[in-house]
Amino acid sequence: MTRRDFVRVGAQGLALAAIPVVFRVNPAAAFSVPAGGDTRLSTFLDHFSVSETDIRQVMGVALERGGDFCDLFFEHRITNWVGLEDEAVNQAYSTIDLGLGIRVLEGDQSGFSFTEELTLQAMKRAARTASRIAKETANAAPEKLAFAETPDYHVIKQPWEQVGIDQKIPYLQKINSNIHSLDKRIIKSRLWFGDQTSYCMIATSDGLIVCDYRPMTQIAASCTAEQGNQREKNGFSLSGRQDLNFYSQVNIDRIAKEAVGRTVRLFDAVKPEAGEMEVVLAAGNSGILLHEAIGHGMEADFNRKGISIFADKINKKVAEDFVSIVDDGTCEHARGSLNVDDEGNNTEKTFLVENGILKSYLHDNISAKHYGVTPTGNGRRQSFRYPPMPRMRCTYMLPGPHTKDEIIASCKKGIYAESFNNGEVHIGAGDFTFYVNSGNLIENGKLTAPIKDINIIGNGPEVLRNIVMVGDDPRLAEGGGMCGKNGQGVPTSMGLPTAKVSAITVGGVSS
Repeated sequence: MTRRDFVRVGAQGLALAAIPVVFRVNPAAAFSVPAGGDTRLSTFLDHFSVSETDIRQVMGVALERGGDFCDLFFEHRITNWVGLEDEAVNQAYSTIDLGLGIRVLEGDQSGFSFTEELTLQAMKRAARTASRIAKETANAAPEKLAFAETPDYHVIKQPWEQVGIDQKIPYLQKINSNIHSLDKRIIKSRLWFGDQTSYCMIATSDGLIVCDYRPMTQIAASCTAEQGNQREKNGFSLSGRQDLNFYSQVNIDRIAKEAVGRTVRLFDAVKPEAGEMEVVLAAGNSGILLHEAIGHGMEADFNRKGISIFADKINKKVAEDFVSIVDDGTCEHARGSLNVDDEGNNTEKTFLVENGILKSYLHDNISAKHYGVTPTGNGRRQSFRYPPMPRMRCTYMLPGPHTKDEIIASCKKGIYAESFNNGEVHIGAGDFTFYVNSGNLIENGKLTAPIKDINIIGNGPEVLRNIVMVGDDPRLAEGGGMCGKNGQGVPTSMGLPTAKVSAITVGGVSS
């Protein structure tokens, strides 16, 4: 490695925490990437050091025992992370992932293998492993691969590979300084700055080949405050498929102000009386409840297997007429948006519930074939090491006919739930429990004391039926949501207008 290369690698992240074997001799090559936004096929073929002939040869091996379909998913992912705690940078690292996942489909069964070595020999070896799911006459690879252009829902000006750690640390230092200056009760702070870039190339035995460039970033801040013998902790984060320009002065100030405000407000928080009551879900972050308690039940694999309670509800009424829910892969710069899914299908805006009627599930290739419909662009995977399956992208409820003030004024006694974490959902029955981070009591139609340390317990389909008012103030959550399913995590987005549920069980204190 030359000194110039060493400085460049060092500027990216101080330390390489994980790097594929192929880069051990020349670590600088791990950061060698196409120019951001350059999704020409020739660029990606050169980047992964493969030719179209190589790809078709590997497909030929994958289909040598038969199989209805196969796909190849090439990925190069660079992740950088730097953390600051109490005014000192205490951790920074970069990780590099490079490899190929190969999947062979036989009916609704799939064979899968991956390799971190992109030589023709290694790729054929992985293809032969994936092919073992099939036991019929060999199928042929496509004679030619047709390159498909993809849209770009996250245009950025400055790729993260061009941003060194020396440019990131001042943002953390500024936020940290603001946090401690905003309130003297702050005694501890912790912040981190993460960015990630993925280069993907997907080839299918249908003769399709597509390329995609996927940037991502997040800054998160948490702080601890002390008042007498009482300590409280909370935080705030911003995330998106954005570049460094995302962190404007306004957003940097917001991160500190929100983190401090959410923390010190807990000194005045109370616990409501336990029991069933009206719950108003705040616009934005409450979308996590929509995602977990309702969205997962609409992923087609759970319905194809008869696990979800929504399995027999297509074209049936599941909510009031003013309730419409979509899963959208086309939201510009949102974490869950994708130009193309991990099976090479175009993404779209999919109506799950339209005017109260369940219209569609979220499909990958397997479930779309099972139901005889077109894939909705929801085939996603954590990385090349995993096969794709139906996953949410950006899931939100469309605006309704009511205002936030009308909704709150309609509640005699209830809670206003603003942010959540630590949720658990049973996909089959749809039962859920969520911990409410912050919110307020609602008394006689007005927001009163802040609340903390409570759980809400309910059933997703019941909550959907019990949504009695929907606001005209739709908002997406701004933080960094990760969705876990079957051992795989993928970035998602969620959102909600202010919405009133007529009854949810709230865990609080005895009356």
